[in-house]
Amino acid sequence: MSKKKSSDPTDDSESTKTTSTTTSRPTHPDDIRRRQAAAIEVLSMLLKEYDDTGYRRAFHQSFTNVPENAGYNDGLPAPQPDFIEGLKAGEFRPFPVADHIPGAAMYKDDPNSVTLPQIAGIWKGPDGSMEEAERQSAYVGAAMVYARNQALAYMGKSDPPGHTAILTFTTDGTTLTLYAHYATPSEEDKGRLEYHQYPIKAINVIESYQGYEEATRYLRNAQDYARERSYALKDQLKEYYKQQRQGGLHPSAEHEVPLLPIPDTESTMRAQEEP
Repeated sequence: MSKKKSSDPTDDSESTKTTSTTTSRPTHPDDIRRRQAAAIEVLSMLLKEYDDTGYRRAFHQSFTNVPENAGYNDGLPAPQPDFIEGLKAGEFRPFPVADHIPGAAMYKDDPNSVTLPQIAGIWKGPDGSMEEAERQSAYVGAAMVYARNQALAYMGKSDPPGHTAILTFTTDGTTLTLYAHYATPSEEDKGRLEYHQYPIKAINVIESYQGYEEATRYLRNAQDYARERSYALKDQLKEYYKQQRQGGLHPSAEHEVPLLPIPDTESTMRAQEEP
């Protein structure tokens, strides 16, 4: 996976390769548990609650239904975000989404599985470092990009250039960092994808009330952004399935999704703050 940290979205000069790894038991588990508790307490105040029962969240669950060797996860354990939010698999009925879209339903044999989520979160890495949380975020984001691209490819579609729908965040209870995720063809091997993570915004949540309000706005806007795209993708898939059954359309299983440059996601999210 690649990770960009340049402030210029068109500048690839600072791309670096990263992979998600497991670590040994933390040296100070009590301190890490304390920090994780602080992060959860902060998030409980920042996160937005939704009333619709078809849109759910899950905590600390591994993605048990992702395809093995999908390109982003070869030889790695299943992604396990601390937080994820998305539609239940049943919301896609009558379209059997888990049967047609690899990696769509995140939990195997779970009819209420979060399906094709567009947002996830990590709080503090298992070794107590935000660097590890950032790597986990990159890995989880790649899994969600993969599933979304598979869903679009099933319909013979792709996201337009300059667009991404996948967001993640990391926090340690003090700083909240938001990321956008997308994929591009490898320069060395055009048949292979590289999954990128781009930092949108880092906010100190506890330094001032202004920082707390800013973090709340950005995180809730990110949730709304992800929820809107979850429902839009679900509606497209259901309509495509309906047309397929009525008109004999066939999914383009071999369709290659054009891969996308990073969009100006921060401007998009700021625009959502306007009345």
